[in-house]
Amino acid sequence: MSLAPRLAALALHVVPRKAVSRALGGLSDVAAGRGTLDRAIRSFVSTYGVDLDEAVVPEGGFRSFNEFFTRALRPGVRPLDPDPAALLSPADGKLEDFGPVSASGALTIKGRPYSAVELLGGEEAASRYLGGTYYIVYLSPRDYHRVHAPVTGRVERLRYVPGTLFPVNRIGTDFIEHVFSRNERVAVEQRTEGFGRVTSILVGAVGVGRIGLAFDATLSNVGLPAFDRALPDGPVLARGDELGRFNLGSTVIGFVERGVSVAFIPAAGSPVRMGTALARRTTA
Repeated sequence: MSLAPRLAALALHVVPRKAVSRALGGLSDVAAGRGTLDRAIRSFVSTYGVDLDEAVVPEGGFRSFNEFFTRALRPGVRPLDPDPAALLSPADGKLEDFGPVSASGALTIKGRPYSAVELLGGEEAASRYLGGTYYIVYLSPRDYHRVHAPVTGRVERLRYVPGTLFPVNRIGTDFIEHVFSRNERVAVEQRTEGFGRVTSILVGAVGVGRIGLAFDATLSNVGLPAFDRALPDGPVLARGDELGRFNLGSTVIGFVERGVSVAFIPAAGSPVRMGTALARRTTA
């Protein structure tokens, strides 16, 4: 393996990652001159192979780079798997890994050990997922960057876990210890009829690293303190409804409550699209 990724990971430890991410976020929100912005978007589309034919493009073009990056999709381009026993992919990307969570909360992501407690932000938050199932979807720069509900259910808890911002690409997963539990993240827990509780964790990453929600004003990387908030009147999100969006990032980690057996369909490492079935429930 090239030495470059390892050196890049070492350099990232001394870079003020959150400050840099906030600065980049500000720049991405600036309404640049039409010609400059269009050239930047064309370059990004060409470099990463973005399919803009699927996107909703505002009349007159995108007003900022971030508006392009968080673009909506045209209706119908992501049909939902019709099987109610299907656990849907929450995003376009790659199914990095999936598997069981042990009774003690241990799990393995890309060959590295993690625990449900550290990822979910505490023992109480993780308690119902011990003995359950996890999965992780990585979004690359080319992907559509909105995240959707994998199941139908009421949002009952919202949790913000502060942290730093390392990359979650190969540099981060190979060379940064416990990158997913070190980065800041927002966890959304839904109560469902068929899957029990399902939590979707939106993990930030270096770059802009800003996570926004579709149903709440919470915004990451703005200095919020940690919180764990019950939502007794939280919204009911249908499968495929928008959950939130990444402003230049990142990764979604899902947890399914113990006692619910699911069989995954794509192999780890497979590309996935929002709305396709990641897994099917095999128990009621």
